[in-house]
Amino acid sequence: MKLHRGAVVVSVLAGLAFSIPGFAVSKEIVQLQTQVQQLQDQMALMQQSFNERMGIMRHLVEQQSDTVNKVDASVQALQQALQQALTKNHDDQTARADQLSGQIQALNDSVDELKARLAKVSTQLEQMAAAAQNLTQPAPTAAPVQPPMPPDALYQNALGDYNADKLDLAAQEFGDYLRFYPTANLAGNAQFYLADIEYRQENYAAAIKDYDKVLDQYPGGNKTSAAHLKKGMALIQMGKREDGIKELNAVIQRYPHSNDATTAREQLRKLRPPARH
Repeated sequence: MKLHRGAVVVSVLAGLAFSIPGFAVSKEIVQLQTQVQQLQDQMALMQQSFNERMGIMRHLVEQQSDTVNKVDASVQALQQALQQALTKNHDDQTARADQLSGQIQALNDSVDELKARLAKVSTQLEQMAAAAQNLTQPAPTAAPVQPPMPPDALYQNALGDYNADKLDLAAQEFGDYLRFYPTANLAGNAQFYLADIEYRQENYAAAIKDYDKVLDQYPGGNKTSAAHLKKGMALIQMGKREDGIKELNAVIQRYPHSNDATTAREQLRKLRPPARH
């Protein structure tokens, strides 16, 4: 069982070390690869030692089997000779012959028992060898997860559920879109709607982080101004008034003729103190 767990650990570490896409090989990855190689070498040495010991044990069992077979043949020959002698012995030698016959039968029973034990040991050795062979096989890899549907259909389903106020379902679908199609044309929109769902659910801290993803990862997308606007509104909801006002003013300055700029001006007017008469 320990050997099996070691094989699984080596397989998992190897998968982590060699399946990191899109990043340059760092010092930490090189160290991890070295450690994985060392574990693989240790596993190979353990397997080699196990195979050698299994070979020695098989050889000993075969030698013992040969010896038992020879003893068995000798006992059978002795028993046959005794039967022949009994037919020729006189009556006064019958008791002694019967005693000798009982001793030979007991010896024969012992030989049969020893043969049965050797057969059991041989079977166990074969089972151990088969188990060890299975341990050295690479761990099965999970089948790659397939996208639920093409990108356009998945996005339209998510947007429809969003508009129907099925926010949890829409969040799952937009998340699937980003998971399977992170570089698609509408990925920035999907990220924005994920943030907007969190905003509508009053999870403003999470919404701000996801609005930032829209701004950082999809700066040229058509949801950039909306992300600035909604981030500012989320900051105000969290009590971070000054930071929120900065975001709203940024929308007005960068996108002065957009609908988002109009909404930003309205939000700023609501924040102004009433005029004194």
